Amino acid sequence: MILPTNTFPQIGDRITGKSAPPDDCAVREWIGAEAFGHWTELRTWIDEFYPGVFALDWLYGGKNRGWSLRYKKTKAFTTLVPEYRRFSAVVVMGGAERGKFEERRYVWRPELVKLYDEAKTYIDGKWLTLTISSADGLHDVTELLTMKRPPLPRS
Repeated sequence: MILPTNTFPQIGDRITGKSAPPDDCAVREWIGAEAFGHWTELRTWIDEFYPGVFALDWLYGGKNRGWSLRYKKTKAFTTLVPEYRRFSAVVVMGGAERGKFEERRYVWRPELVKLYDEAKTYIDGKWLTLTISSADGLHDVTELLTMKRPPLPRS
């Protein structure tokens, strides 16, 4: 992480050192132990329910956006963004996913519905950025991802 002299990181700051993608140790140090537990749990969940499906790609978005970890096959599944003392998951919801979300609107947690309603709709869909700071947030993301792409049948 590169910060201006005499500047302390603020909650939500991104990892912006561009020399190399962060490893697990750097991510844990930056986002903190509790957030790293959620980070690891989400990554393990994806590996378990979608084994071998997605390519992982660390993306560098410049000094403002920093590093993010994208799960992608032909389309992006989700992107995880390590931020100072927390992390976020970005889920892009296309037309089909928005229809499914609307069908279940009254089942979702009110915080998620509010986030969905306030998200701007772009040509490729609604970009939801969910900060994962609790088991509820982690559950919301896994439910959205399951709705977006059903898990592979388990053997």
